[in-house]
Amino acid sequence: MLWAGRLARWGNRLITLAAGLLLGALALYGAWSLWDIAATRRAALPGETLRFKPLADAPEASPGFAELRALNPDVCGWLTLDGTRIDFPVVQGADNMVYVNTDVYGDFSLSGAIFLDTRCATDFTAPYSIVYGHHIEDGGMFGDIAQFTGDDYFAAHTTGTLVTDDAAYSITLFACVQADAYDPVLYDPGSDPAALLDYIRAHAVQYRTPGSGPVVAFSTCTEAATNGRVLLFGQLLPQT
Repeated sequence: MLWAGRLARWGNRLITLAAGLLLGALALYGAWSLWDIAATRRAALPGETLRFKPLADAPEASPGFAELRALNPDVCGWLTLDGTRIDFPVVQGADNMVYVNTDVYGDFSLSGAIFLDTRCATDFTAPYSIVYGHHIEDGGMFGDIAQFTGDDYFAAHTTGTLVTDDAAYSITLFACVQADAYDPVLYDPGSDPAALLDYIRAHAVQYRTPGSGPVVAFSTCTEAATNGRVLLFGQLLPQT
């Protein structure tokens, strides 16, 4: 019976050790998860990138923008939506997967970067351009786009600015649409401009009559559906 008692004691010690190791592992995982969430949120807000923000009245003379372009030649513009936390450089990769989990500096990041559809003209001179960004909680990246589905938010936020290498555009926001990620019209940069505007009006949850000028869409995902998307539409007017 002596050996049975010893085995029982050793068994209890092993169980206690295993439980301790498991609790320690869970604690470490929990701490890492909290750090990862915090890091993702920090990366998803403008933060330090704002030091590179170009001057709208002289983009070609903005030293910060030139420095950012030198760090990453994929940078093609800077987007600001007035009254929101959207104030980011825009990049364009070799395909639309490059910047899903890569930041503007070219490093891995769960929040990715704000990026222009690879099928679109880099200088935003095409009739229709599409810009993508992750929906991050607390308003990171394109997290504020979803708020444009609400009447009051849409009414209160009407303008923005897009600065490229050598030009600056005022953005007049005119519509918000909830759609599917595979929508054949909204996600086709080659859509006929007149038909596109009719389609946007027919499907908009928020709408104002637009003026004239190239259309740009800002697209992000929604938690309501797996392939659900929210698109905010604006028209570009060159600043003089």
